Amino acid sequence: MEQRKVAVIVGAGPGLGCALGRRFGKAEMHVALAARSTERLESLAVECSGIGHAGRAYACDATDERAVEDLFVRVRADLGEPDVVIYNAGAFVPRGILETSAEEFERCWRVGCFGGFLVGRAAARTMADSGRGGTIIFTGATASLRGSARFHNLAVGKFGLRALAQSMARELQPKGIHVAHVVIDGHIRPQAAVEQIGGEQGDDMLDPAAIAEAYYQLYTQPRSAWTLEMDLRPWVEKF
Repeated sequence: MEQRKVAVIVGAGPGLGCALGRRFGKAEMHVALAARSTERLESLAVECSGIGHAGRAYACDATDERAVEDLFVRVRADLGEPDVVIYNAGAFVPRGILETSAEEFERCWRVGCFGGFLVGRAAARTMADSGRGGTIIFTGATASLRGSARFHNLAVGKFGLRALAQSMARELQPKGIHVAHVVIDGHIRPQAAVEQIGGEQGDDMLDPAAIAEAYYQLYTQPRSAWTLEMDLRPWVEKF
């Protein structure tokens, strides 16, 4: 019997994280949902479960090296070797540079970039050791490409995460590990928003389910045509 595929989503909060869990669960993959707190993940884990495949919630601080290593140990023991790992965690406090504390700046960088390194490294080690390869996807933002006023807390981490993805792709893709970076250029529609909000079809904001579908397509790409960077935006977004 073919072994069930495994998806790991780190930063599985409301919005995109939930949509990613649902999409990979729909593909009948085991889904591991990781966040600092599992309080809001338990019900989603149930949604991601089905006949022959499971959804599980894990508490993990992505900026803690030991916690990240332990996460991958637990996922392998519970569900199997990860086939796709998504880093979707982020932290952002809009503030002027003169008012930003060193502690706040470091915290945003640790979540936005350092956590991506820890999760990406753990995923790469696991995929290399298994010999099966896999896919690692990092969630970026408009701030991955430019630093706007009062957005340094976000831009610095996202710039670094993009550079990490580029370096990892060049090192790991020849070893069968697909690394991709997705630029989310625009506002993601909140889960509670009604379909008619903002536009006739409600499509003037990024639909989390549509973004999740793009991530799934990245995961299923053949090795002869891998994407390193994909940018997604609603049709009304200026760029």
